[in-house]
Amino acid sequence: MRRYLPLAESRREPDREPRAKAGVSIPDDDLVGRSIERPEQFAPLFDRHAPAVHRYLARRVGGMADDLLAETFLVAFRRRSSYRADGVGVLPWLYGIATNVLRRHVRQEVRRYRALARLPDTAAPLTGEDAAIDRADAEALRRQLAEALAGLNRGDRDVLLLTAWADLSYIEIAEVLGIPVGTVRSRLHRARRVTRDALAPLRIAEEMS
Repeated sequence: MRRYLPLAESRREPDREPRAKAGVSIPDDDLVGRSIERPEQFAPLFDRHAPAVHRYLARRVGGMADDLLAETFLVAFRRRSSYRADGVGVLPWLYGIATNVLRRHVRQEVRRYRALARLPDTAAPLTGEDAAIDRADAEALRRQLAEALAGLNRGDRDVLLLTAWADLSYIEIAEVLGIPVGTVRSRLHRARRVTRDALAPLRIAEEMS
């Protein structure tokens, strides 16, 4: 996967940078700082964080995740000199870049949610009445939630999914998206209301059953 990173070989004299002791992991912030002069130092960040960023992208755009992961790390590499070590940290920073990359693919993301909402149940048959009911409930929940996500505006959906799928705090989301914390709160409140309303019929049906 490292082939995605434009890491030029360093021409500096060897051993200028202090070597990490065996078994000691170099902190993310230090790697970003070192990579400004020694680009190859950026590679461990890909190894550490690509799986998490890929999962986030895959949940939003499915099969496009590989390409968008490469684009995310390319943007991060090019912007590494602007990274703030006193900020929210490298992984939230990467989630923010990934979210901005996704904004050029909103139509594909919405199409994915709508396709999920229409997707028939293809799971293997389950034995037992309770198992069948549980699976039917899960399928209905998936379809309703996917349709609700498709109906959200881009900003509200970004905040909701950075909270739910990237596990970022309000402050982290505000910093990586460059918006006030109050805006994060209002967008999240609005998005949660929409998804709650979309799932309300399922709750009512459950209460009546």
